[in-house]
Amino acid sequence: MSGQNSGERKVALVVGAHGVIGSNLIGHLSELGEWDVIGLSRRGGTDVGRVRYVAVDLLDPEDCRRRLGDLREVTHIFYAAYQDRPTWAELVPPNLAMLVNVVEAVEPVATGLRHVSLMQGYKVYGAHLGPFKTPARESDPPHMPPEFNVDQQEFLERRQRGKAWSWSALRPSVVCGYALGNPMNLTMVIAVYAAISKELGLPLRFPGRPGAYDSLLEMTDAGLLARATVWAATDERCANQAFNINNGDLFRWSEMWPKIAASFGLEVAPPLPMSLEVVMADKEPVWNAMVEKYDLAPHSYQEVSSWRFGDFVFSWDYDMFADGSKARRFGFHDFVDTEAMFRDIFDGFRRRRIIP
Repeated sequence: MSGQNSGERKVALVVGAHGVIGSNLIGHLSELGEWDVIGLSRRGGTDVGRVRYVAVDLLDPEDCRRRLGDLREVTHIFYAAYQDRPTWAELVPPNLAMLVNVVEAVEPVATGLRHVSLMQGYKVYGAHLGPFKTPARESDPPHMPPEFNVDQQEFLERRQRGKAWSWSALRPSVVCGYALGNPMNLTMVIAVYAAISKELGLPLRFPGRPGAYDSLLEMTDAGLLARATVWAATDERCANQAFNINNGDLFRWSEMWPKIAASFGLEVAPPLPMSLEVVMADKEPVWNAMVEKYDLAPHSYQEVSSWRFGDFVFSWDYDMFADGSKARRFGFHDFVDTEAMFRDIFDGFRRRRIIP
């Protein structure tokens, strides 16, 4: 069970095991072959090889103590859990509480703890509030609270003082990859929207705000993010640092949208601003008929729907990107071509019979 490089056993506790970020991270850790993995989520999971799952209510401190209080072997905590709420202010209490509950349950017993990795995002820079300074840098000044990403990092900074372990914070853009039933899955939004458009004999129209079609933005491939997360957690140079992690290229939807349409065999028509949450609300019968017609995997419409998140991303009528050069200066040089990423993820959905 010893690590191939360090000579010591490495045990990862992945918090938020079924999200786009957590599931891809577990896959990467498994491939490396030198990690034992414990995945935490509300619904647990099926143990495979060196990966086992624990079902826990992260919002319940007592449940965390009961289920996590004997995980003495944990060396690295990878925190990627998220609870959605209707307003930015309401996001703070649950998302801070979950991190606190995990750390307070595990840290006292895991005497070999070496690192706590925190997943953040561009909300740290106020990207969700409106036009912000681009490219955003890790050294940019904070914005007016509330902001749970900032509160989480401040908690770790306080907790870490005088301790043997270190922390890191990863700040991806929109994370693209495979996961079902996830409220923040842009590639699933696009794939299902395109598949239903095709089924209804429609061209693919960009549904976002007028200015969003021509704004500059970037994505973060979930596989790239997994590699960066493990790098930051195991490279001593990265101790107590935050890093923007992105694919490394910029695009505009006006250029990318026709390429996405082509990968579905669709024509593009002029953009038409509309709320996907509204216009796709009645499409469940269409989806169910498609599942039957194309012998798709039996996933419910709810499992493949992230319309609210799609509306959020497509509403950005301002530039949305950050400077990723700090990670390169510290030694992480991976990059992903975003157009190829979209193509690969859509092909993966087809192989899994998620879409026709």
